[in-house]
Amino acid sequence: MKSIVSKRWLLARLYEPDMIIADCRSLLGQVGAGRTQFNEDHIPGAVHFDLEEDLTAPLGEHGGRHPLPDVDTLVARLSRAGINASSRIVAYDDQGGMMASRFWWLLRYLGHEQVYVLEEGYSAWKEAKFPVTADQPIRIPSTFTPNVQTQMLTNIQEVQRISEGTLPDGSYILIDSRERPRYLGLEEPIDTAAGHIPGAVNFFWKEVLDEKGSFKNAEQLQQHFANLDPHAEIIVYCGSGVSACPNVLALNEAGFSKVRLYPGSWSDWISYEENPVATGEE
Repeated sequence: MKSIVSKRWLLARLYEPDMIIADCRSLLGQVGAGRTQFNEDHIPGAVHFDLEEDLTAPLGEHGGRHPLPDVDTLVARLSRAGINASSRIVAYDDQGGMMASRFWWLLRYLGHEQVYVLEEGYSAWKEAKFPVTADQPIRIPSTFTPNVQTQMLTNIQEVQRISEGTLPDGSYILIDSRERPRYLGLEEPIDTAAGHIPGAVNFFWKEVLDEKGSFKNAEQLQQHFANLDPHAEIIVYCGSGVSACPNVLALNEAGFSKVRLYPGSWSDWISYEENPVATGEE
């Protein structure tokens, strides 16, 4: 199912009544920066969703740096934004699709299929001289009814068994979406341990974008992931479950059907002292 749309596709549907635009601009480590950008200007009719405030639960001992938000809390936020079963939603950011893809994944996880990611970010929209505004129209609340798709994610116990190679049947692939030096354990600017989950292969998430910062097309993404077994169960992780989402989206666009997110990702993995850490090439 195609989940990436162009600027012109959105422009042609900008004012249709069932269209909801989600501005997901956020800057990691700078709480409120995305909201400030949104207040300055945004695509007309957009609603802002903040990574820390709306798309993440409070931190705990485990669960990583960006735990999945509580379903009821997120459903209430979506309902306040006027989102319901008939809504078509387009999400954008200005971070290469990282935040917008997190929003896309969460909506799909809640069972909403009519959700899309803008192929380029907000800066490209402005550079194209497409309309922007600082106005924030009042949204009429609606009722969003979730249908949680638990098969879209995995947990620490399953990842441990995949890493150990002790699951009884089928083939599994662990994808680490972080930059290669972090995967190799050469550097770690954020988390308390450097390296990767044993057995994981590295596909840096920004490699699903072209030189202009737009998502590659389906054929290019199929070539990008050509070495992966299309019948395998693919588990995608990153540092905290955010930048893994563009890879999940890209795998979806490339036609892979058995793709799951490890939401806690590396920051959850290393919160368990017994978990091994690998460095270097696999």
